[in-house]
Amino acid sequence: MSENIERVKCLIIGSGPAGYTAAIYASRADLKPVMYTGMEPGGQLTTTTEVDNFPGYADGIDGPQMMMDLQKQAERFGTDVRIGMITEVELSKKVGGIHKACVDNAKWIEADSVIISTGATAKYLGLPSEQRLRGGGVSACAVCDGFFYKGQDVAIVGGGDTAAEEATYLANICNKVTMLIRKDYMKASKAMQHRVNNTKNLEVRYNTEVDEILGDQVVEGLRMVNNQTGEKEEIKITGFFVAIGHKPNTEIFQGQLDMDNTGYLITQGKTTKTNIPGVFASGDVQDKVYRQAVTAAGTGCMAALDAERYLAEIETEEDIQKPQTRPETV
Repeated sequence: MSENIERVKCLIIGSGPAGYTAAIYASRADLKPVMYTGMEPGGQLTTTTEVDNFPGYADGIDGPQMMMDLQKQAERFGTDVRIGMITEVELSKKVGGIHKACVDNAKWIEADSVIISTGATAKYLGLPSEQRLRGGGVSACAVCDGFFYKGQDVAIVGGGDTAAEEATYLANICNKVTMLIRKDYMKASKAMQHRVNNTKNLEVRYNTEVDEILGDQVVEGLRMVNNQTGEKEEIKITGFFVAIGHKPNTEIFQGQLDMDNTGYLITQGKTTKTNIPGVFASGDVQDKVYRQAVTAAGTGCMAALDAERYLAEIETEEDIQKPQTRPETV
């Protein structure tokens, strides 16, 4: 490493509601945060056409504009927002230690504290029509986007607890929900299975996969295929929801930070503290339950406050350990 490594007080890895909120609070606390946005500045919300459930936007707002607003607010208080990807980290286990991060496999930066807001990426089926219609009726979050399909016919793919929960949520507001499960059984818990089976306007199709999502600009229908018989069938829908899981963006932290068996970062109690002093996690990278913009923003605030208190304690400890000089006597 070069000896002319940049040193910052607070490094924020990743943008989105968590990262930008952490930046706003860290800036106001005079931590002079430096943020690296990652490959998708603004995170998952940049692929969302409308956000109707974030407080403060009475008429709703589209996702990209919301992220631009948050970035401007963070920059107004002094956050240094940089386009770049943190590709490697070396985290110190020592209290008061210096953490190192590599930007785009080229430049290293040192930080007294690190806030991780790298989020999680929704898993998709990989169909060209699915990717083309994202934002036009294809969604990976029923709680976020289900409202727009009130009284309409929709479909959802997935067989776990999340899929079952989102399917029943949709059934409360939509006319009909068709649930596609590629196996001949549901992986969801028995309680969730009972809830699905007792929902009248929810039809479960086992051994069924998506052949094609139909529509040019928006979702207009779905072509399904029975993976046992090969028989295909088309239905009319206006919304298609994918609920086959999320993948937390934590690869570069493996072996250094504690994670659960699916890769989500583990934080201590009701804080955003990780197992390494001075490293904090916020947003979807540590939350696999709620995964909402407003909850991500809340943990971003918490991470900045945790970082501020950590740095204050370190500075106090350093002041205590400084040798005291006696004033000269005349």
